[in-house]
Amino acid sequence: MKTSTLFVVSSALVLFSLGAAAVPPGGGPMGGGMPGRMPGATPGHVDTGHASDRQSGPQSEGRSIGDQLADNTKLSSEIKELTGTAAQQACTGFRNLGSCVAAAHVSKNLGIPFDTLRSKVTGSGAVSLGQAIHELRPDTDAKSAARAATRQAIAEVKPRG
Repeated sequence: MKTSTLFVVSSALVLFSLGAAAVPPGGGPMGGGMPGRMPGATPGHVDTGHASDRQSGPQSEGRSIGDQLADNTKLSSEIKELTGTAAQQACTGFRNLGSCVAAAHVSKNLGIPFDTLRSKVTGSGAVSLGQAIHELRPDTDAKSAARAATRQAIAEVKPRG
């Protein structure tokens, strides 16, 4: 009995490890993998699987947040309106422009001071946008709020073409 149980468990582990190794990190042609990067993400950015990391456009690849803001004055104005701070200053510390815009929307949508939110999601000890919302507004559905702000950011940062 012990031998057959050991054989079944060993076989299951081998099959599981082979199955997991056969699927590429992005989910392969069947999909279902982790999402891409947030618009404005840099090529070296590691996808964490958080809602703040979504598809990036070719025009933003490798460009600094400052360059992207200089080329998109409408978005710069929107960030200033949402945060009360100049866009370049507001986005300091964010990995990409999309994350900054999503945080700006969360700040406005939930009435969280932008600087408070920014300090939670940037720098050492940074947490995901959803976790920051949960910590700052425990009574709010953090996942839905982060998702809504991310959708808003994607619509605004997405390259026009």
